[in-house]
Amino acid sequence: MSEALDLVARLAFWLLLPPLLPGLINKVKAFAAGRRGPPVLQLYYDLARLWKKSVVQSTVASPAFVAGPAVAWTAILAGAMLVPVGFVGTGLSFRGDVVLLLYLLALARFAMAWAAMETGSAFEGMGAAREVSFSVLAEAALIAAMLTLSVQTRSVSLSTMLAPFPGTGALLLAAGLFIVLLAENCRVPFDDPNTHLELTMIHEVMVLDHSGPPLAVILHGAALKLLLFSVLLTEAVLPIGAINPLGGLVLLLAGVAATTLGVGLVESLMARFAFRRVPLLLLTAVLLCVFALLVAWQGGSVTA
Repeated sequence: MSEALDLVARLAFWLLLPPLLPGLINKVKAFAAGRRGPPVLQLYYDLARLWKKSVVQSTVASPAFVAGPAVAWTAILAGAMLVPVGFVGTGLSFRGDVVLLLYLLALARFAMAWAAMETGSAFEGMGAAREVSFSVLAEAALIAAMLTLSVQTRSVSLSTMLAPFPGTGALLLAAGLFIVLLAENCRVPFDDPNTHLELTMIHEVMVLDHSGPPLAVILHGAALKLLLFSVLLTEAVLPIGAINPLGGLVLLLAGVAATTLGVGLVESLMARFAFRRVPLLLLTAVLLCVFALLVAWQGGSVTA
C-alpha cells in the first residue's frame, strides 16, 4: 500500500506542479516590466480550455502528427519518474537509469521534430532543424554533467548520483546545467516563447499547426520538462537528502522556485541571441560541465 501511495504522490507531483512554473516566470517578467501580468495559474486555464477544443490538422499529415506529442509527453514523464523527488528517492531506481533518462529525453525531441515535419510546412521543418542542431551541444553538456555526478558518487544510479557536489565543481556544474535548462526548454537567450515571428522561432514554430488536446499535451510536456531540469539542477547542488524529510521537501521546492525565478530574471534582463552566437553559449555550457568533471575526477584521484 505504501508503494502505491508513493507512486500516486510522485505522479501528482509531476502532473500537477509543472503548469505553475511558466506562470511564475511570467509573473517575474511582468514585475520586472512594471506590469500586472497574467495570473500565475493561467496555464491551468489554458490547458482546460484546449482539452475542450477539436483538432485541426493538415491534409498531408499522417497519424504521427498527433502521436508525436503523445510519445514526447510520455517519454518526458517516464524520465521524470526516474528522478528522485527530495528525500524519498525513487521507486523506479535501478543501476544505469541515468542512461535511460538521457535516451528518453532524446526520444521526446525526436518525436516532436517528427510531428513538426509531418505538417509539410517549410517553417516547421526549419524549426525542427534548428531544434535538433542546437540539441547536439546541449546533449553534450548534459552528458558531461551526468558523467561529473557519476564520477563524484561512483554510481550510475540517479538516486545516488544526485547528491551534493562540494566546492568549486558545484558552481561550475550549476552554471552549466542552468544554461542547458535554458536551451532544452527553449527559453531566452536561445528562443523566445512569446515571439510570433516565424523566421526567428525555434520551438514555437514547431507547434504552429497543433491545436486542441495535442497542443495541450505539448504545453504540459514543456512545463514538465522545465520542472524536470529544475529538480535535476536543485538536487545536484543542494544537500536535500542530508536533512530531515520536511526540510528536504521545503529545500527542494525552494530550489525549484529559485531556478524559476532565475529563468524569469534572465528573460527580463537579456535579449535573445543571434543564431550565430547560440553555439558559443552552448559550448560554454559544455566547457563548464567538462571543467566540473575534471574537478570531480581530480578529487577522486586524490581520495584514492
